[in-house]
Amino acid sequence: MKPEKGKIPHSVYPRYILMNLPGVAAFIAVLLIVGHWVVLPGWLFWVLVACWIAKEAVLFPFVWRAYEPNDASLTGALVGEYGIVKKRLAPSGYVQVRGELWRAERLDPGPPLEVDRLVRIEKMTGLTLYVVPDEGKGNQ
Repeated sequence: MKPEKGKIPHSVYPRYILMNLPGVAAFIAVLLIVGHWVVLPGWLFWVLVACWIAKEAVLFPFVWRAYEPNDASLTGALVGEYGIVKKRLAPSGYVQVRGELWRAERLDPGPPLEVDRLVRIEKMTGLTLYVVPDEGKGNQ
């Protein structure tokens, strides 16, 4: 089930909290270790911990999508898009799509695809794009 646009699914909140607990714990550990050499008043310790937690709360609206477990929109978002070969595909290399560099592999057999060649993305698995040369867009 896809959530409404702009609405954060409830399953994201516990994931975000659980994934950030180790960072908060590490910050507290660092403060305790520093407290052995530098005298930190008790109130300052708790203010710093509160500031760390507030930082996590402020960042949440910007990063919550990374904690969504089944976001199908990310999986096939690039399928059908076009990219430009930036490192020769023989059979793997790198392709630039929407200004980002992606690892890519040639899906069909054939000669290597040279730099600046236009390719079409046929499928995406993880962070690897599977591409074919695009013949219909005026390639070289």
